[in-house]
This record gives sequence, structure tokens and C-alpha cells, in this order.
Amino acid sequence: MSRPPPGPRLHPAHWPLGASGLTGQLLVLLVLLLLALRAVIGANCPCQEPKLCLPISHHPDYEVFVFDVGNKAWKSYDWSQITTLATFGKYDPELMCYAHLKGARVVLKGDVSLKDIIDPTFRASWIAQKLELAKAQYMDGINIDIEQEVNYSSPEYYALTALVKETTDAFHQEIQGSQVTFDVAWSPKCIDTRCYNYTGIADSCDFLFVMSYDEQSQIWSECIAAANAPYNKTLSGYDDYIKMGINPKKLVMGVPWYGYDYTCLNLSKDHICTIAKVPFRGAPCSDAAGRQVPYKMIMKQVNSSVSGSQWNIEQQAPYYNYKDQLGQFHQVWYDDPQSISLKAAYIKNHGLRGIGMWNANSLDYSGDATAKQQTEEMWEVLKPKL
Repeated sequence: MSRPPPGPRLHPAHWPLGASGLTGQLLVLLVLLLLALRAVIGANCPCQEPKLCLPISHHPDYEVFVFDVGNKAWKSYDWSQITTLATFGKYDPELMCYAHLKGARVVLKGDVSLKDIIDPTFRASWIAQKLELAKAQYMDGINIDIEQEVNYSSPEYYALTALVKETTDAFHQEIQGSQVTFDVAWSPKCIDTRCYNYTGIADSCDFLFVMSYDEQSQIWSECIAAANAPYNKTLSGYDDYIKMGINPKKLVMGVPWYGYDYTCLNLSKDHICTIAKVPFRGAPCSDAAGRQVPYKMIMKQVNSSVSGSQWNIEQQAPYYNYKDQLGQFHQVWYDDPQSISLKAAYIKNHGLRGIGMWNANSLDYSGDATAKQQTEEMWEVLKPKL
């Protein structure tokens, strides 16, 4: 939003004297301060209050890292908790202004082909472009989301670590208080052939966002439907990261606000749902046999399902069965406040940096009484238990 040019500057030598002169001096100082602020943040700040275009500088003790994929759902988020919002949808200046008003960072999405970043010149150019974009949009950093295959000691292995360090150095130098984060799989054990230099990357950025979901992307045992983020499997991943020497304060737990809907080739009396064999990166089966379903859709369907919500003790996760219009049985696995709270207890017990989710748009913000309660409960479970 452009503003009219400021009026003529008054040289201190021409300030009037006396009480009225003091008032004049204060007014001129105020004008000079506003001019200085405008110079710092630029003339195109979209916020009504120019100070909202300044970067967030404080660092919270507990991180609540939120992914947003677009539209205006963000207006209904629980901003009393959010510390960082990663924008994976279209840039919304109104969102940036509101987040800054609430003291929350807003960060870019960073994605790039690993083959390209082997070239140091390309890396420097990519970083410069992202930095320029962050400044133009008054962002507070970048979330690097590169979920591509990497082999140990390959050129990509070293280039990726270099990219993270160089990006962090550039952002920290150019944007005061900025944050650079990197998304990793639920376990460091080469999940989906992502054999990254995890310790090096953790050392090179502010923290890792651990994507503790899609844990059935490679199914090596029976081809049956299972939890998106089973309790023991999820927490074993954090144990492994910490055993590698990564500081727990460098780890943010990511939880899913979505589930998987599987078509059952056969559904046993014991609720065992056999699924189609869809290979993925060497594994005979995968969650690609199902489809992702947001929590808001799950909540609309579960009560009318043939089984109602069931609880699997071994995986510490809920699921239900339903029959589609063609008479085919389906099984839906998901996370709810109960399953998330069990995993979230690990954060406090092991000193992790915080929690986050994919993604905040998955809840029902319609205002319906039942939906409102369900949505509030999902946000509430993110708070650390004292």
C-alpha cells in the first residue's frame, strides 16, 4: 500500500524555541523516526501498521510449527499457540500482517532439485532468490522441504548439507531473527532412500521438523492397513535421532491431522484389512494403496460407519470401517487428540523443541457446534502438559 510522500524536512536550526518549540522538536523527531522505519521496512508494506512488516526477533521456549496450504482458514487458527507458520499455499499479505500482529513468524517454502544444487553457483543463486523473495514479502525465514532420494556420500549428500548451511548463514545475516528449518522423515534410517547427513543438517539450521506420518510408505511385512503414525514406531524415530547425537532442542515433532482411507480386498472379523499391493521404492506394499483424508472429513464419517471408532492397543491409534456405495469395505486410520497426546508426552519427557502438524487446514472451521469442539480439542492437544 503506497503512502503520500512526507512533507518538507525541518532542519534543527529552524526549530522554534520555548514550549511550542519543544513540541515542534518532538514532532520533527517523530517524522524522522517514521522515515527511518519506512526506510528499514520499505515503502510497500501491505500492513496498516508499518511495524508489522518488521521481522519477528524473539525465540520462544516452545515451538508450535504450523503448515498452511492456502485459503482463509488461517483466520480461525488458535493464534495463542502458533510460533511459526510455513506458507505452502499462495502468498497472502493479510496473513503475514496478522501473524506478525500475534508475534508469530511466517516462513517460505523452499524446494529445489538436488541434482541442481551440486553446483555451488546454482546454490548461491537459489539462496539469493529465496532471500530476495522473503524480504519482498516481509517473511521471517524459510522451511526447506526437500523429500528426494539421496545416497550416502553421493554428491547430493554433501551438496544438501552445504545448501542448508549456506541458506542459514545468508538468512541469519540478512534478516534479523530469521529462522531456517529443514523437514526430515520420521526416522533417520534412510526412509524412502532419504539417506541424508542428518547430524550435519541439524547443526546447520535452527531445527528439524520431523514428519512423523506416512510411516507406511514402505510396508515390508503383511500388506494390511495400519496406522499412519503408530505410537512405538513414531517414538523410535526420535530415539534414533537423539542417539545420533542430535540435540533434542533441534527436533520438532510433526503430527498428522489427516488419515488414510484403504479399500479392503478382504476385511476379517478381527478388523484386519488386506490392501492391494502397491510397491514403493523396493517395498512390496505402501500407503499409496490408500488415499489421504483430512480430519474434518473423518469426523463427518466415523459416527455413521459400520464399526464406529475403534482403538488399536498395539499401535495406539483409532480406526473405523465403512462400506461404500458399491458395497466395498474400507478401513480408515487416523490420529485424534488421544493418539496425539500419547506421542506429545515424549516432547516434555525428552526435551524436544516443540510440536507441529501437517496441516492446519485439515480441521473444520465452519463454526458448527460439534465441529468447533472437535477442532478446539485438536488445537488444545498441542499445548505442553505441565
